[in-house]
Amino acid sequence: MSVRDAFHDAVRRALEKDGWTITDDPLRLLVEEVELLIDLGAEQLLAAERSGEKIAVEIKTFLQASAISTFHTALGQFLNYQEALELDQPERILYLAVPKQAYKSFFEKRFVQRMVHKYSIKLLIYDPKQEVIVEWKE
Repeated sequence: MSVRDAFHDAVRRALEKDGWTITDDPLRLLVEEVELLIDLGAEQLLAAERSGEKIAVEIKTFLQASAISTFHTALGQFLNYQEALELDQPERILYLAVPKQAYKSFFEKRFVQRMVHKYSIKLLIYDPKQEVIVEWKE
């Protein structure tokens, strides 16, 4: 079993408050003999005329001393998970969940924004204290 991030439950509750149904905790993928565990899988039923939307969420706290080191790890995981989802569950959209404080202090830096854009990282910005989603960044 993987170790959960400190804010795992806060993000789960924030998604539920936002109308998402958690379908997997964690979302397990077996792709070409490699097992991957993404923190959460969720789906949201939209209006009757539209199909349900499915997402996968990798949660990061950015509580460690080095934000860039945490970002290196998060980027590597994100790219691996993105490829695995394309092969196994292409209907799911992958998001990297980051706390709003980390977004303001780190993710708004030009270099980090360049990397987010280059690798098409979708961000879910959350408030761990209020347990709400602050913003979805496509």
